[in-house]
Amino acid sequence: MSENKGRRLLMQMFEAAVAEAAPARCLAAHLPPPPKGRTLVIGAGKAAASMAAALEAAWPAPLEGMVVTRYGHAVPTRRIEVVEAAHPVPDAAGRAAAGRMLGMVQGLTEDDLVICLISGGGSSLLALPAAGLTLEDKQQINRTLLKSGANITEMNCVRKHLSAIKGGRLAAACAPAQVLTLTISDVPGDDPSVIASGPTVADTTTCADALAILEKYKISEPRAAVEHIRRGHDETPKPGDARLARTRQVMIATPQLSLQAAAAVASRAGVTPLILGNALEGEAREMALVHAGIAHQVVRHGQPLDMPCVLLSGGEGTVTVRGKGRGGRNVEFLLALAIALDGNVHVQAIACDTDGIDGTEDNAGAVIVPDTLARARALGLHAPALLADNDGYSFFAAIGDLVMTGPTMTNVNDFRAILIG
Repeated sequence: MSENKGRRLLMQMFEAAVAEAAPARCLAAHLPPPPKGRTLVIGAGKAAASMAAALEAAWPAPLEGMVVTRYGHAVPTRRIEVVEAAHPVPDAAGRAAAGRMLGMVQGLTEDDLVICLISGGGSSLLALPAAGLTLEDKQQINRTLLKSGANITEMNCVRKHLSAIKGGRLAAACAPAQVLTLTISDVPGDDPSVIASGPTVADTTTCADALAILEKYKISEPRAAVEHIRRGHDETPKPGDARLARTRQVMIATPQLSLQAAAAVASRAGVTPLILGNALEGEAREMALVHAGIAHQVVRHGQPLDMPCVLLSGGEGTVTVRGKGRGGRNVEFLLALAIALDGNVHVQAIACDTDGIDGTEDNAGAVIVPDTLARARALGLHAPALLADNDGYSFFAAIGDLVMTGPTMTNVNDFRAILIG
Protein backbone atom coordinates (compact mmCIF):
# COMPACT_ATOMS: atom_id res chain seq x y z
CA MET A 1 0.00 0.00 0.00
CA SER A 2 1.35 3.44 -0.90
CA GLU A 3 2.51 5.73 1.88
CA ASN A 4 -0.12 8.38 1.15
CA LYS A 5 -2.96 5.86 1.02
CA GLY A 6 -1.70 4.21 4.19
CA ARG A 7 -1.47 7.49 6.09
CA ARG A 8 -5.02 8.40 5.08
CA LEU A 9 -6.37 5.04 6.22
CA LEU A 10 -4.52 5.22 9.54
CA MET A 11 -5.98 8.66 10.22
CA GLN A 12 -9.47 7.54 9.18
CA MET A 13 -9.32 4.66 11.64
CA PHE A 14 -8.18 6.93 14.46
CA GLU A 15 -10.89 9.48 13.66
CA ALA A 16 -13.54 6.73 13.66
CA ALA A 17 -12.33 5.51 17.06
CA VAL A 18 -12.63 9.02 18.51
CA ALA A 19 -16.02 9.67 16.89
CA GLU A 20 -17.45 6.46 18.36
CA ALA A 21 -16.76 7.80 21.86
CA ALA A 22 -18.17 11.30 21.31
CA PRO A 23 -20.69 12.13 24.07
CA ALA A 24 -23.08 13.69 21.55
CA ARG A 25 -23.28 10.27 19.93
CA CYS A 26 -23.44 7.92 22.91
CA LEU A 27 -24.87 9.66 25.99
CA ALA A 28 -28.57 10.40 25.40
CA ALA A 29 -29.67 6.77 25.08
CA HIS A 30 -28.67 6.07 28.69
CA LEU A 31 -30.63 8.83 30.43
CA PRO A 32 -33.43 7.97 32.89
CA PRO A 33 -36.74 9.84 33.17
CA PRO A 34 -36.66 13.03 35.27
CA PRO A 35 -37.16 12.53 39.02
CA LYS A 36 -39.82 13.98 41.30
CA GLY A 37 -37.24 16.22 42.92
CA ARG A 38 -34.15 18.05 41.69
CA THR A 39 -31.73 16.90 39.04
CA LEU A 40 -28.18 17.77 40.00
CA VAL A 41 -25.32 17.22 37.54
CA ILE A 42 -21.74 16.76 38.75
CA GLY A 43 -18.68 15.21 37.20
CA ALA A 44 -15.05 15.38 36.22
CA GLY A 45 -12.76 14.34 33.40
CA LYS A 46 -11.38 15.39 30.07
CA ALA A 47 -14.77 14.69 28.48
CA ALA A 48 -16.86 16.16 31.32
CA ALA A 49 -17.75 19.39 29.53
CA SER A 50 -18.78 17.72 26.28
CA MET A 51 -20.78 15.19 28.30
CA ALA A 52 -22.52 18.05 30.10
CA ALA A 53 -23.39 19.71 26.78
CA ALA A 54 -24.81 16.44 25.44
CA LEU A 55 -26.85 15.97 28.60
CA GLU A 56 -28.28 19.50 28.39
CA ALA A 57 -29.32 18.91 24.79
CA ALA A 58 -31.20 15.71 25.67
CA TRP A 59 -32.68 16.47 29.11
CA PRO A 60 -36.37 17.51 29.01
CA ALA A 61 -36.61 19.00 32.49
CA PRO A 62 -34.83 21.47 34.78
CA LEU A 63 -31.30 20.65 35.88
CA GLU A 64 -28.32 22.35 37.47
CA GLY A 65 -24.82 21.52 38.52
CA MET A 66 -21.10 21.73 37.82
CA VAL A 67 -18.41 19.64 36.13
CA VAL A 68 -14.62 19.96 36.07
CA THR A 69 -12.51 19.46 32.98
CA ARG A 70 -8.95 20.04 31.89
CA TYR A 71 -7.77 23.47 30.78
CA GLY A 72 -8.65 23.87 27.12
CA HIS A 73 -11.34 21.17 27.16
CA ALA A 74 -14.37 23.35 28.01
CA VAL A 75 -17.32 23.67 25.66
CA PRO A 76 -20.29 26.07 25.89
CA THR A 77 -23.10 25.04 28.26
CA ARG A 78 -26.23 26.86 29.43
CA ARG A 79 -27.26 25.34 32.76
CA ILE A 80 -24.29 23.29 33.95
CA GLU A 81 -21.26 25.24 35.08
CA VAL A 82 -17.93 24.13 33.59
CA VAL A 83 -14.78 24.68 35.64
CA GLU A 84 -11.30 24.11 34.20
CA ALA A 85 -8.39 22.76 36.24
CA ALA A 86 -4.99 21.14 35.79
CA HIS A 87 -4.12 17.66 34.57
CA PRO A 88 -2.15 15.44 35.16
CA VAL A 89 -0.82 17.26 38.25
CA PRO A 90 -3.68 18.86 40.25
CA ASP A 91 -3.89 22.56 41.06
CA ALA A 92 -5.80 24.94 43.33
CA ALA A 93 -8.65 25.28 40.83
CA GLY A 94 -9.30 21.54 40.98
CA ARG A 95 -9.13 21.56 44.76
CA ALA A 96 -11.62 24.44 44.99
CA ALA A 97 -14.00 22.79 42.52
CA ALA A 98 -13.93 19.49 44.40
CA GLY A 99 -14.74 21.30 47.64
CA ARG A 100 -17.65 23.11 45.99
CA MET A 101 -18.94 19.86 44.52
CA LEU A 102 -19.03 18.15 47.90
CA GLY A 103 -20.95 21.15 49.23
CA MET A 104 -23.47 21.01 46.37
CA VAL A 105 -24.55 17.45 47.16
CA GLN A 106 -25.33 18.10 50.81
CA GLY A 107 -28.96 17.96 51.91
CA LEU A 108 -30.34 15.95 48.99
CA THR A 109 -33.50 13.85 49.43
CA GLU A 110 -34.74 10.49 48.18
CA ASP A 111 -36.70 12.30 45.45
CA ASP A 112 -33.56 13.88 43.97
CA LEU A 113 -31.39 12.53 41.17
CA VAL A 114 -27.65 13.08 40.82
CA ILE A 115 -26.21 12.43 37.37
CA CYS A 116 -22.46 12.09 37.61
CA LEU A 117 -20.45 12.44 34.38
CA ILE A 118 -17.10 10.69 34.65
CA SER A 119 -14.24 10.27 32.19
CA GLY A 120 -10.50 9.82 32.29
CA GLY A 121 -8.52 12.57 33.97
CA GLY A 122 -10.95 13.00 36.83
CA SER A 123 -8.45 11.85 39.42
CA SER A 124 -6.32 14.95 38.94
CA LEU A 125 -9.24 17.29 38.31
CA LEU A 126 -11.05 16.41 41.55
CA ALA A 127 -8.18 17.11 43.92
CA LEU A 128 -9.52 17.36 47.46
CA PRO A 129 -6.84 16.18 49.90
CA ALA A 130 -7.83 14.03 52.86
CA ALA A 131 -7.81 15.67 56.29
CA GLY A 132 -4.28 16.57 57.35
CA LEU A 133 -2.87 16.64 53.82
CA THR A 134 -2.15 19.58 51.52
CA LEU A 135 -2.49 20.18 47.81
CA GLU A 136 1.30 20.21 47.65
CA ASP A 137 1.36 16.67 49.08
CA LYS A 138 -1.02 15.53 46.35
CA GLN A 139 0.97 17.30 43.64
CA GLN A 140 4.25 15.75 44.73
CA ILE A 141 2.96 12.21 44.90
CA ASN A 142 1.22 12.61 41.53
CA ARG A 143 4.47 13.70 39.89
CA THR A 144 6.34 10.81 41.46
CA LEU A 145 3.77 8.24 40.42
CA LEU A 146 3.72 9.55 36.84
CA LYS A 147 7.47 9.02 36.52
CA SER A 148 7.60 5.71 38.40
CA GLY A 149 6.18 3.38 35.75
CA ALA A 150 3.09 2.64 37.87
CA ASN A 151 0.02 1.75 35.82
CA ILE A 152 -3.27 3.63 36.08
CA THR A 153 -4.86 1.11 38.44
CA GLU A 154 -1.95 1.42 40.85
CA MET A 155 -1.86 5.21 40.65
CA ASN A 156 -5.57 5.51 41.32
CA CYS A 157 -5.44 3.12 44.27
CA VAL A 158 -2.97 5.48 45.94
CA ARG A 159 -4.97 8.57 44.96
CA LYS A 160 -8.18 7.18 46.49
CA HIS A 161 -6.54 6.77 49.84
CA LEU A 162 -5.26 10.34 49.91
CA SER A 163 -8.57 11.92 48.94
CA ALA A 164 -11.71 13.28 50.59
CA ILE A 165 -13.83 12.74 47.45
CA LYS A 166 -12.57 9.70 45.50
CA GLY A 167 -13.14 6.00 46.03
CA GLY A 168 -16.92 6.25 46.57
CA ARG A 169 -16.78 9.19 48.95
CA LEU A 170 -18.64 11.53 46.57
CA ALA A 171 -21.54 9.06 46.20
CA ALA A 172 -21.69 8.60 49.97
CA ALA A 173 -22.10 12.35 50.34
CA CYS A 174 -25.06 12.27 47.90
CA ALA A 175 -27.13 9.82 49.98
CA PRO A 176 -30.08 9.33 50.14
CA ALA A 177 -30.49 10.66 46.57
CA GLN A 178 -30.38 8.34 43.57
CA VAL A 179 -26.98 8.53 41.82
CA LEU A 180 -26.54 7.59 38.17
CA THR A 181 -22.94 7.66 36.92
CA LEU A 182 -22.41 7.80 33.17
CA THR A 183 -18.84 6.81 32.39
CA ILE A 184 -16.49 6.96 29.44
CA SER A 185 -13.80 4.38 30.09
CA ASP A 186 -10.12 5.14 29.68
CA VAL A 187 -8.74 2.24 31.73
CA PRO A 188 -7.87 -1.34 30.83
CA GLY A 189 -10.75 -3.59 31.77
CA ASP A 190 -13.29 -0.73 32.05
CA ASP A 191 -13.39 -1.00 35.85
CA PRO A 192 -15.61 1.90 37.04
CA SER A 193 -13.85 1.96 40.40
CA VAL A 194 -10.58 2.84 38.64
CA ILE A 195 -11.83 5.45 36.12
CA ALA A 196 -11.18 8.88 37.69
CA SER A 197 -10.52 6.93 40.92
CA GLY A 198 -14.21 5.97 41.18
CA PRO A 199 -15.70 8.91 43.12
CA THR A 200 -19.15 7.28 43.05
CA VAL A 201 -18.12 3.62 43.16
CA ALA A 202 -17.49 1.39 46.16
CA ASP A 203 -13.79 0.67 46.57
CA THR A 204 -12.42 -2.83 47.07
CA THR A 205 -8.83 -1.66 47.61
CA THR A 206 -7.41 -0.79 51.01
CA CYS A 207 -4.80 1.42 52.59
CA ALA A 208 -2.62 -1.69 52.81
CA ASP A 209 -2.87 -2.09 49.02
CA ALA A 210 -1.91 1.56 48.50
CA LEU A 211 1.05 1.21 50.85
CA ALA A 212 2.26 -1.88 48.98
CA ILE A 213 2.25 0.15 45.74
CA LEU A 214 4.30 2.92 47.30
CA GLU A 215 6.79 0.35 48.58
CA LYS A 216 6.90 -1.39 45.18
CA TYR A 217 8.01 1.83 43.49
CA LYS A 218 10.17 2.95 46.45
CA ILE A 219 8.11 6.09 47.04
CA SER A 220 8.73 7.58 50.48
CA GLU A 221 7.87 11.24 49.95
CA PRO A 222 5.96 13.33 50.79
CA ARG A 223 6.14 11.89 54.26
CA ALA A 224 2.71 13.19 55.31
CA ALA A 225 1.01 11.33 52.45
CA VAL A 226 2.89 8.11 53.04
CA GLU A 227 2.18 8.21 56.78
CA HIS A 228 -1.51 8.94 56.13
CA ILE A 229 -1.75 5.71 54.14
CA ARG A 230 0.42 3.79 56.57
CA ARG A 231 -1.91 4.64 59.49
CA GLY A 232 -4.85 3.10 57.61
CA HIS A 233 -7.48 4.98 59.58
CA ASP A 234 -9.24 6.70 56.65
CA GLU A 235 -10.66 3.87 54.53
CA THR A 236 -12.85 4.34 51.48
CA PRO A 237 -16.50 3.16 51.36
CA LYS A 238 -16.62 -0.56 50.60
CA PRO A 239 -19.16 -2.76 48.73
CA GLY A 240 -22.30 -3.08 50.82
CA ASP A 241 -22.02 0.41 52.31
CA ALA A 242 -25.62 1.57 52.87
CA ARG A 243 -24.81 5.06 51.62
CA LEU A 244 -24.13 3.63 48.16
CA ALA A 245 -27.31 1.52 47.97
CA ARG A 246 -28.98 3.81 45.41
CA THR A 247 -26.03 4.21 43.06
CA ARG A 248 -25.80 2.84 39.52
CA GLN A 249 -23.05 2.99 36.89
CA VAL A 250 -23.46 2.83 33.10
CA MET A 251 -20.52 2.59 30.68
CA ILE A 252 -21.45 4.70 27.64
CA ALA A 253 -18.18 4.48 25.68
CA THR A 254 -15.28 2.03 25.88
CA PRO A 255 -11.99 1.28 24.13
CA GLN A 256 -13.50 -1.91 22.65
CA LEU A 257 -16.31 -0.04 20.92
CA SER A 258 -13.82 2.43 19.45
CA LEU A 259 -11.56 -0.36 18.19
CA GLN A 260 -14.56 -2.00 16.55
CA ALA A 261 -15.38 1.27 14.80
CA ALA A 262 -11.81 1.46 13.48
CA ALA A 263 -11.97 -2.18 12.39
CA ALA A 264 -15.09 -1.41 10.36
CA VAL A 265 -13.22 1.38 8.53
CA ALA A 266 -10.41 -1.04 7.67
CA SER A 267 -12.81 -3.69 6.43
CA ARG A 268 -14.52 -1.21 4.12
CA ALA A 269 -11.11 -0.36 2.67
CA GLY A 270 -10.40 -4.02 1.92
CA VAL A 271 -7.95 -4.44 4.81
CA THR A 272 -8.47 -7.29 7.28
CA PRO A 273 -8.52 -6.05 10.89
CA LEU A 274 -7.29 -7.96 13.92
CA ILE A 275 -7.97 -6.53 17.37
CA LEU A 276 -5.10 -7.69 19.55
CA GLY A 277 -6.73 -6.41 22.72
CA ASN A 278 -8.41 -3.36 24.20
CA ALA A 279 -6.59 -3.41 27.51
CA LEU A 280 -2.89 -3.88 26.76
CA GLU A 281 -0.55 -2.62 29.46
CA GLY A 282 3.18 -2.49 30.08
CA GLU A 283 6.21 -0.37 29.28
CA ALA A 284 5.45 1.37 26.00
CA ARG A 285 8.80 0.47 24.43
CA GLU A 286 8.40 -3.19 25.38
CA MET A 287 4.86 -3.27 23.98
CA ALA A 288 6.36 -1.94 20.75
CA LEU A 289 8.68 -4.93 20.50
CA VAL A 290 5.74 -7.33 20.74
CA HIS A 291 3.77 -5.44 18.10
CA ALA A 292 6.81 -5.34 15.82
CA GLY A 293 7.31 -9.09 16.22
CA ILE A 294 3.73 -9.77 15.12
CA ALA A 295 4.13 -7.40 12.15
CA HIS A 296 7.32 -9.21 11.03
CA GLN A 297 5.48 -12.55 11.29
CA VAL A 298 2.72 -11.27 9.03
CA VAL A 299 5.20 -10.05 6.42
CA ARG A 300 7.40 -13.15 6.45
CA HIS A 301 4.88 -15.93 6.98
CA GLY A 302 1.35 -14.60 6.50
CA GLN A 303 0.55 -15.31 10.15
CA PRO A 304 -1.77 -14.69 11.90
CA LEU A 305 -3.16 -12.89 8.81
CA ASP A 306 -2.25 -12.38 5.20
CA MET A 307 -1.52 -8.89 3.91
CA PRO A 308 -3.16 -6.41 3.68
CA CYS A 309 -4.19 -6.31 7.31
CA VAL A 310 -4.12 -4.02 10.30
CA LEU A 311 -3.29 -4.83 13.92
CA LEU A 312 -5.43 -2.77 16.29
CA SER A 313 -4.93 -2.37 20.02
CA GLY A 314 -5.96 -0.18 22.93
CA GLY A 315 -5.11 0.15 26.58
CA GLU A 316 -2.47 2.22 28.29
CA GLY A 317 1.27 1.83 28.19
CA THR A 318 3.56 3.30 30.79
CA VAL A 319 6.86 5.13 30.55
CA THR A 320 9.46 4.89 33.28
CA VAL A 321 11.12 8.27 32.83
CA ARG A 322 14.89 8.08 32.98
CA GLY A 323 15.81 10.75 30.43
CA LYS A 324 15.14 14.47 30.10
CA GLY A 325 13.30 14.50 26.77
CA ARG A 326 9.71 15.32 25.83
CA GLY A 327 6.91 13.01 24.91
CA GLY A 328 4.13 10.73 26.08
CA ARG A 329 3.65 6.99 25.90
CA ASN A 330 2.42 6.98 22.28
CA VAL A 331 5.51 8.58 20.75
CA GLU A 332 7.64 6.40 23.03
CA PHE A 333 5.83 3.36 21.63
CA LEU A 334 6.21 4.53 18.03
CA LEU A 335 9.88 5.40 18.29
CA ALA A 336 10.63 1.97 19.75
CA LEU A 337 8.43 0.40 17.05
CA ALA A 338 10.26 2.22 14.25
CA ILE A 339 13.61 1.00 15.57
CA ALA A 340 12.34 -2.59 15.82
CA LEU A 341 10.79 -2.52 12.32
CA ASP A 342 14.02 -1.08 10.88
CA GLY A 343 12.44 0.35 7.76
CA ASN A 344 10.23 -2.63 6.87
CA VAL A 345 8.71 -1.48 3.58
CA HIS A 346 5.36 -3.16 4.26
CA VAL A 347 4.53 -1.49 7.58
CA GLN A 348 3.06 1.86 8.62
CA ALA A 349 1.59 2.71 12.02
CA ILE A 350 -0.19 5.28 14.16
CA ALA A 351 -0.41 5.58 17.93
CA CYS A 352 -2.44 8.36 19.54
CA ASP A 353 -4.25 9.18 22.74
CA THR A 354 -7.95 9.51 21.95
CA ASP A 355 -8.20 12.63 24.11
CA GLY A 356 -5.83 14.41 21.70
CA ILE A 357 -3.08 14.86 24.29
CA ASP A 358 -0.15 12.43 24.52
CA GLY A 359 1.13 12.76 28.07
CA THR A 360 1.51 16.46 28.78
CA GLU A 361 2.37 17.59 25.25
CA ASP A 362 0.26 19.26 22.55
CA ASN A 363 0.15 16.28 20.19
CA ALA A 364 -2.19 13.31 20.14
CA GLY A 365 0.59 11.00 18.95
CA ALA A 366 2.43 10.37 15.70
CA VAL A 367 2.76 8.12 12.65
CA ILE A 368 5.61 6.04 11.27
CA VAL A 369 6.19 4.96 7.67
CA PRO A 370 8.92 2.82 6.06
CA ASP A 371 11.36 5.74 5.61
CA THR A 372 10.87 7.21 9.11
CA LEU A 373 14.35 6.26 10.32
CA ALA A 374 16.01 7.20 7.03
CA ARG A 375 14.53 10.71 7.11
CA ALA A 376 15.58 11.09 10.73
CA ARG A 377 19.16 10.00 9.97
CA ALA A 378 19.30 12.54 7.14
CA LEU A 379 18.61 15.22 9.77
CA GLY A 380 21.33 13.89 12.06
CA LEU A 381 18.91 12.27 14.52
CA HIS A 382 19.94 9.08 16.32
CA ALA A 383 16.75 7.23 17.18
CA PRO A 384 18.12 4.92 19.92
CA ALA A 385 19.68 7.89 21.74
CA LEU A 386 16.43 9.84 21.62
CA LEU A 387 14.51 6.81 22.90
CA ALA A 388 16.97 6.44 25.76
CA ASP A 389 16.30 10.09 26.63
CA ASN A 390 12.49 9.61 26.47
CA ASP A 391 12.46 12.20 23.67
CA GLY A 392 9.99 10.83 21.17
CA TYR A 393 8.32 14.21 20.77
CA SER A 394 11.49 15.85 19.45
CA PHE A 395 12.10 12.96 17.06
CA PHE A 396 8.67 13.10 15.41
CA ALA A 397 8.49 16.90 15.50
CA ALA A 398 11.76 17.10 13.56
CA ILE A 399 10.51 14.84 10.75
CA GLY A 400 7.03 16.37 10.67
CA ASP A 401 5.09 13.27 11.71
CA LEU A 402 3.35 14.36 14.91
CA VAL A 403 -0.44 14.03 14.89
CA MET A 404 -1.99 17.28 16.13
CA THR A 405 -5.73 17.20 16.79
CA GLY A 406 -6.19 19.44 19.81
CA PRO A 407 -8.55 18.27 22.58
CA THR A 408 -11.09 15.78 21.20
CA MET A 409 -13.48 16.21 24.16
CA THR A 410 -13.56 12.48 24.84
CA ASN A 411 -11.14 9.86 26.14
CA VAL A 412 -11.07 6.09 25.64
CA ASN A 413 -7.33 5.78 26.13
CA ASP A 414 -4.66 4.95 23.58
CA PHE A 415 -5.30 3.85 20.01
CA ARG A 416 -2.72 1.91 18.03
CA ALA A 417 -2.99 0.69 14.44
CA ILE A 418 -0.23 -1.12 12.53
CA LEU A 419 -1.04 -1.33 8.84
CA ILE A 420 0.71 -4.12 6.94
CA GLY A 421 0.52 -4.51 3.18
